Amino acid sequence: MGTALITGAAAGLGQEFAWQLATARHDLVLVDRDSARLDRLAGQLHGAAGVHVEILVADLSVRSDVERVAERLRSTERPVGLLVNNAGGAAGQRFVDGDLEREQAVFDVMVRCVMVLSHAAAGQMTARGRGAILNVASVAALITLGTYSAHKAWVRTFTEGLAVDLRGTGVTTTVVCPGFVHTEFHDRAGIDMTWLPEIAWLHADDVVATALADVRRGAVISTPSLRYRLGAGAARAMPRSVVRAIGAPRSIAGVRRRRH
Repeated sequence: MGTALITGAAAGLGQEFAWQLATARHDLVLVDRDSARLDRLAGQLHGAAGVHVEILVADLSVRSDVERVAERLRSTERPVGLLVNNAGGAAGQRFVDGDLEREQAVFDVMVRCVMVLSHAAAGQMTARGRGAILNVASVAALITLGTYSAHKAWVRTFTEGLAVDLRGTGVTTTVVCPGFVHTEFHDRAGIDMTWLPEIAWLHADDVVATALADVRRGAVISTPSLRYRLGAGAARAMPRSVVRAIGAPRSIAGVRRRRH
C-alpha cells in the first residue's frame, strides 16, 4: 500500500496516524525526537501489523535535522507516497512577555518544517505522478490564540495554495483542522485546560480516521466533527472584531502556564 512518513509520530495524533496507516498495510517512516518512544512504537507496529517501519530521530526545530528528513522524502528508494506533517507544539506563553527563543523554535517546527518537507515531498511525488501531503492545522487558524493561531493559519493557507499548484499532477494536499483533541499536547506545553467542558473534546482515532478518509477522496480542507464544522463556519462569518473580542480572554486562559 506504499510508504507514509509521519512527523511527531511518538505520541498523540502522530501515533494514531501510525497505527491506522499500519492497519491499512502502509509501511512507515516515523519521525520524532524521542528515540525511546519511537523504538517502542516501531516494535509494536511491526509486531501487530507486519509492516516495515523506519525510524528517523530528529528535532524539527533544528535545520540540519529537518534536512535529513527532507532527504528521505526526496529519495526514490522506497518512495514516500503520503507525508503527514503532524509535528507541532505550543509556546505555552503570552507573546509579549514570553521567551523569544521558545517562540522561534515552535515557529520552526510549525511553519518552516512544514514548508521544507512539503517542498521535498511534492518534488518527488510529482515526478512519480502520485502521492498526497496531509498537514495538521487546527480550527484555531480561524481565531486569535496568539502565535499558535498564526502558525496554524499559515499551514491552512499554505496547504490551499499548494493544492492549486499541484492541480493535474496526481498529487493532492489536505489540511486537517480539528478542535481540541484528547492527547498529551496541552500537558506537554504546560497549558491548563481544566476550564474546557468535555463536550468540546474530540478523540484522536476519530480525527485521524476523518483526515485519512478526506485524503483518499482528495478533499483540501478536513474539519472533523459536525460541531467544529459549524464552529468554523461561524468563525468565518463573524466580523474579525468579534472574533478578536471572543478570542482574547480565551488566549489568556489557554496559555497560562501551571505553577508548580
